Amino acid sequence: MLRAPQHVSLATIDPDSTPGYGGRKAEGKETLKMADDVLSQLQERYFAESRIGEKKDRVLLILQAMDTAGKGGIVRHVIGSVDPQGVSHHAFKAPTRAELRHDFLWRVERRLPEEGMLGVFDRSHYEDVLIHRVRGLSAPEEIERRYGAIRDFEAGLAGSGTRVIKVMLHISKGEQHDRLAERLDRPDKHWKFSPADIDERAVWDDYMEAYELAIRQTNTDEAPWYVVPANHKWYARIAVQQLLIEALEDIDPQWPAADFDVKEQKRRLAASV
Repeated sequence: MLRAPQHVSLATIDPDSTPGYGGRKAEGKETLKMADDVLSQLQERYFAESRIGEKKDRVLLILQAMDTAGKGGIVRHVIGSVDPQGVSHHAFKAPTRAELRHDFLWRVERRLPEEGMLGVFDRSHYEDVLIHRVRGLSAPEEIERRYGAIRDFEAGLAGSGTRVIKVMLHISKGEQHDRLAERLDRPDKHWKFSPADIDERAVWDDYMEAYELAIRQTNTDEAPWYVVPANHKWYARIAVQQLLIEALEDIDPQWPAADFDVKEQKRRLAASV
């Protein structure tokens, strides 16, 4: 229900909607809590199997959104429910001078998750087509080249065993206004606020167009896009949680078998008292 259609139109997707879920906030929080154990168990088996067993899969969750859409909350409340030693998280900021000396995918390739790891990108290589298109930081032909480079890059990831889950958290301009206002009203949230957030609101429609184009250009079966309505934080968290559960269930990780005689080790342990 959340898979982006090939010719996605964000204007037709209600940010207040909760596709596939009929409950309200209180029920949603309980749903999230109950599924924490499911995700945690799957992720632990997935991590353990990669360290001792045969499977060498990877999972990469890519979170893209306008500011305040809830990327940090998903990292805290969804990814935060699993074993942190099996998580590889990176938040991409503006590229450094060193990174700018390389192709735009260089810094992303260096942060890809290892085998058995759950990788999370808070923003990603998509910033290099979204912002560049809206702010005119690259020529149109360079942006077109980057769409193709992204498709090839993600196809290579999928071909090598990485499950790529790309999520656009779809928040409304009005809801963003309210969340920014809350940040300004609360001293404990001032560190999250940037005056640039208000500047970006002036080109909101341009960003929506840039997101639509990026999704259309890179929405493949190997690396699909999901548009998650995000005006309700609790719903967005449930949706991303379920996408991760489905990916791990498809991998079907198993506890690795012991490479020692369990009965013999029990006997030795009993004798050591």
